[in-house]
Amino acid sequence: QVQLVESGGGLVQAGDSLRLSCAASGRTPGAYAMGWFRQAPGKEREFVAAVNWSGRSTLYADSVKGRFTVSRAIFANTMYLQMNSLKIEDTAVYYCAVRQAGAAAGTPPEYDFWGQGTQVNVSS
Repeated sequence: QVQLVESGGGLVQAGDSLRLSCAASGRTPGAYAMGWFRQAPGKEREFVAAVNWSGRSTLYADSVKGRFTVSRAIFANTMYLQMNSLKIEDTAVYYCAVRQAGAAAGTPPEYDFWGQGTQVNVSS
């Protein structure tokens, strides 16, 4: 079993930045991809960004391209999401996920373990 703990959420104003972290522990797979998803009230969980096992390949949702950057510290089993130029529509609970495969992916069913989420609120 893999445990995931997100941190770094909070309340910011539009245009500000935040950095989320996700720490993985437990029986992590030998080579695994990680991803960020988010869910706003009344909406389905949506893909935000993902990074492959080596950290060298990334995927982004169109809505965050150019503003968000995903990265990982492999030996620390930690993934980050640097969020710049935040918009009100970025308000959501952000979830970290681990996929038991090396390639990054962009849909929730492709991920096997999930964190509890961290709230991000962006105000005007």
